[in-house]
Amino acid sequence: MLKIRLSRAGKRNMPFFRVVVTEHTAAAKHGYIEVLGFYNPLSKDFKINDLDKVKAYVSNGVQFSPRVEKLLKVNNITI
Repeated sequence: MLKIRLSRAGKRNMPFFRVVVTEHTAAAKHGYIEVLGFYNPLSKDFKINDLDKVKAYVSNGVQFSPRVEKLLKVNNITI
């Protein structure tokens, strides 16, 4: 089953996350299919690059991780 979740990047004490599509059993850091956006927790910046791709994935049965779902709700992004 595919999931849309966060994959950590960045340096120590400077976290940065990518919003990726990956198999739920695979490692999010190396085994992702596609990068859909990013999240910077220090500046609270959250962006989805292509909302149409996210909608296409969701229509095919891909689920969000709880954290990504919460970030979408907080930033008023409707899918």
